[in-house]
Amino acid sequence: MPDIDFFASLLPILVILGIAASAIRILREYERGVIFTLGRFSSVKGPGLIFVIPVVQQMVRVDLRTRVFDVPPQDVISRDNVSVRVNAVVYYRVIDPERAIVQVEDYNQATSEFAQTTLRSVVGQHELDQMLAEREQLNTDVQRILDERTDAWGIKVSNVELKHIDLDEQMVRAIAKQAEAERLRRAKIIDAEGEQQAAEKLVEAGEMLSKHPESMQLRYLGTLSNIAGEKSSTIVFPLPVELFNLISGKKD
Repeated sequence: MPDIDFFASLLPILVILGIAASAIRILREYERGVIFTLGRFSSVKGPGLIFVIPVVQQMVRVDLRTRVFDVPPQDVISRDNVSVRVNAVVYYRVIDPERAIVQVEDYNQATSEFAQTTLRSVVGQHELDQMLAEREQLNTDVQRILDERTDAWGIKVSNVELKHIDLDEQMVRAIAKQAEAERLRRAKIIDAEGEQQAAEKLVEAGEMLSKHPESMQLRYLGTLSNIAGEKSSTIVFPLPVELFNLISGKKD
């Protein structure tokens, strides 16, 4: 009987200790607790040691750290009717635990699904050349739209990065041919510009020599010096065109 009385007196203490232990919650620095009292939102607590009234209150933990997820590859038709597959990585975090729990059932799943639809929508508004050349602009557009739409859920999308833009082999070969043709076009333009500049310099040189006839003699001597340096037995004597005109005039 004494043992039964002892355990009977100890039972309420054990129950109180059990209730007190179940009421204690410890939240880490990056965690917050969304408290519901009788099913209604009451407060957001944490980090550190908090108390939750058993049965009356419930707590939902929310992680505030930045999350990263890969957007699965999406089949997209560009504005110039090219089929591509794109995927991206999204960086986001919870900034308002109350809205993240109350406004949406699963904010992780909701953000992932919305990122997929936004990626298809934004990429489909651009041509293939823009996708390849303006990837940073695409990242900015997707991030801005996602951030605006998920703000109602207490989510902050900090960054979006396109990882891959995959094309079929035929399109890759077509792009390679286009790039080769572009390089040939630039080479021809550069060559033509060089010829034009050379012609302009020759005209300037001719005008300068015509103003100073003695410079032609110096040029002639310089040319003979170059020919002699090549160990050649051939010597070229230039004749002025005026001499031929004079001879032709005498014959007439």
